[in-house]
Amino acid sequence: MHTSFNPKSIAVLPFVNIGREENEYFSDGITEEIINALTKVRDLKVTARTSSFYYKQKNLDARLIGNELGVETLLEGSARIVNDRVRITAQLIRTDTGFHIWSENFDRDLSDIFELQDEISLLIADKIRENFGHLEVQEHLIEAPTKNIEAYKHLLKGREMRMRWNAQDVKDAIPYFEQSITLDPSYADAHFEKGWCLGMLASWGYLKKDEGLLEANRHIDIGLQLNPNSAMGHYVKGSISFWGYWNYKDAFEHLQLSLEINPNSSEVRDAMADGFSALGKIDEALANNEMALRINPLSANLYFTKGNMIYFKKNYQEAVVLFDKALSINPFFPLALEMKAAALILDRQAALLASFVENTPQLERPNSYRAIYNLMHNIDAFNISKKEVEKEFLEASVVSLRAWDLYYEVYSGNHEIALDILDDRIKERSGQLFNFRNDPFLEPLRTYRKYKEIEDSVFLTLDLPEDILEPKSPVASSPLDNSQIEHYSEAIELLMNDKKLYIDPELSLKQLATHVGLHANKLSWLLNNHFGKNFNDFINGFRILEFQKMAIDPANKNLTLLGLAYDSGFNSKTVFNTFFKKETGMTPKQWVKQNTT
Repeated sequence: MHTSFNPKSIAVLPFVNIGREENEYFSDGITEEIINALTKVRDLKVTARTSSFYYKQKNLDARLIGNELGVETLLEGSARIVNDRVRITAQLIRTDTGFHIWSENFDRDLSDIFELQDEISLLIADKIRENFGHLEVQEHLIEAPTKNIEAYKHLLKGREMRMRWNAQDVKDAIPYFEQSITLDPSYADAHFEKGWCLGMLASWGYLKKDEGLLEANRHIDIGLQLNPNSAMGHYVKGSISFWGYWNYKDAFEHLQLSLEINPNSSEVRDAMADGFSALGKIDEALANNEMALRINPLSANLYFTKGNMIYFKKNYQEAVVLFDKALSINPFFPLALEMKAAALILDRQAALLASFVENTPQLERPNSYRAIYNLMHNIDAFNISKKEVEKEFLEASVVSLRAWDLYYEVYSGNHEIALDILDDRIKERSGQLFNFRNDPFLEPLRTYRKYKEIEDSVFLTLDLPEDILEPKSPVASSPLDNSQIEHYSEAIELLMNDKKLYIDPELSLKQLATHVGLHANKLSWLLNNHFGKNFNDFINGFRILEFQKMAIDPANKNLTLLGLAYDSGFNSKTVFNTFFKKETGMTPKQWVKQNTT
């Protein structure tokens, strides 16, 4: 059963790489560029990359995917690089019926890849508004970010690694961005990508913090000088301001700028949620998380973030359900693993914690979890010695994502030591403690004056911009005055009745706009707001009337109904039968029989 969703919605499935395996990054890159381009069309709901890529190499029915993602259309296709040529096929599919709305093949020089991506994105946006309703579509959705195709290829290779979301792959992505910058120093996106990687690694302790953040911001600032209106650039700047410096004012201002440029970014909404939660504004964080999940419903990270917010509300069982949802999408998501352990400890679930530790070998500090459980609840549920815990801290091969050593000191009763550790890490702006204000493990420290001084050092003189959940947008106004509406409405009806433009099965919104002498955006608005129909329904209405007139004409009694449908401008039996039944409540055969007897 297909549920009714926002009709102006689409998911772009990963394009299939046809050809050499090493070109996989390129087909993924094309997919991502088209997703990013379509997000620029206001009022078009575009599923985010993470959820679209969940279906990579999964051969599932379009209707099933549409239901899971909550979209009415899917774009799927393939890409093949042959020497210096790229061949792309693409098809747009309705998820309610599986019907192919549009399909096309493209064969271009590789040097024309950005123009081709722009052309495909514009064609898709046009087809969606022709079939589902008015959209304002820009003249271009993709501007070539570089003239150096090799620089672009290196950026795509680096981005493919960065998107794996683990520290080692983020580190390994950096040389690709560096090579991209070497090939084209004016490539803003390459600077943003390198800046993001360096900044996040430094914020979480994988690089020397001061040096890493300095170099990160150098690249981000270069990128913003090259492209000051980049949604990605402001997202990256805001993210590093938040994670690296806990500079909330700068972070929120840049994230808000990013949303004003691109309101459809789940990554920015997720970053906003992190910012609000750090301030203790959990409801605002959840509101942003819900917006992000509507765009990106299969993101492990977003379910983790939601679980975090519920955890801070002390609803630990519901939080575990959300962490499990994140882990069902990505079983090796380290933050979700850590937070599930934390929730089970706080909820006094010894048996579940024991089972979780036993069945999850990828856990980073299992002895710490069990020891803290014993100390927190003053019970010997697990046979873990202090020496085992200290050995685990010393031998840990990765940076701790949670402050388990700090928690151990808290529940060992060493509060002065714990406060000193907390003070040092807050001064360092450690990523593992960005939510320390909400952290239930720190509850025993909150009665101390020193804790109050630590919290005040971050929040007492906090300078914040006005909290805004929704991006500012201009008030919608009519693009045509009353006299223009009357004039162009008459012109359209004249063209339909006298010129019978609808007989052309390839007639498009843009072609009709040329005949009328009106911009396609204004014509789309006029059809939807004055005639109350999208372009296809408007044109097909005239085709139905033409068919009915021809079907009852005795001169046509030897022609088939399908032949008459094609002569009326339809080019699909399915579309004809479906639309006819919707308009008349009868099949074509039933209608003809009723009107000729």
